[in-house]
Amino acid sequence: MCEVGLCDLFLEEKEVENPFSYLCGVKAMPPEVRAVHHISLAECDGHPAFDPDIMFGRMNKPDAIAAHNADFENKFFSWPIPAICTYKAALRVWPHAPSHSNGALRYWLEDQGLIAPDHALTQPAHRAGPDAYVTAHILLALFNTGATGREMIAWTKEPRLLPTCPIGAEWRGKPWHAVDGGFLRWMTGNATMESDLKWNAQRELDRRAAEGN
Repeated sequence: MCEVGLCDLFLEEKEVENPFSYLCGVKAMPPEVRAVHHISLAECDGHPAFDPDIMFGRMNKPDAIAAHNADFENKFFSWPIPAICTYKAALRVWPHAPSHSNGALRYWLEDQGLIAPDHALTQPAHRAGPDAYVTAHILLALFNTGATGREMIAWTKEPRLLPTCPIGAEWRGKPWHAVDGGFLRWMTGNATMESDLKWNAQRELDRRAAEGN
């Protein structure tokens, strides 16, 4: 963890504040990682290592915390307050979005007039502060659709609900209801299959069983 970014969303006022960020000390900076955010090892030199207590101490006592792909943050710390994964929520609310990445959702929502972030505050891309600022706007757009905090917190605790099947030469990109039952059963019984994919396949099998299909 080489950089932390935070951005407040005041839901009642529908206001996204300016983001802020700070660097953390790290022992190494692999080139493939540096190629994403362009932070050098020298820039992190002299900064204390990431400490979740310091990060949470800088927050304004939020009711919940949001992150895009919150499962990634979960690898580094546990959430002391309810968490919302804007990635998982976006999959549910906008299943037909062209992409559910942070940046793609930003432009897709912006093109529809659903958010209006200050472009200067979204740059540079792939840095913690700007990414947190974009995530705050995506979260605001999710609330504006009518999705509630309780719903999104519940979705965050579940696997990601994929709108289409992502594997199989014949079934990739097809909605789950169009995927062959035998292929779905193969997915659920495959020991090496990603758990989220198994969950989606089993969910479709359970739906068919409930409907007598």
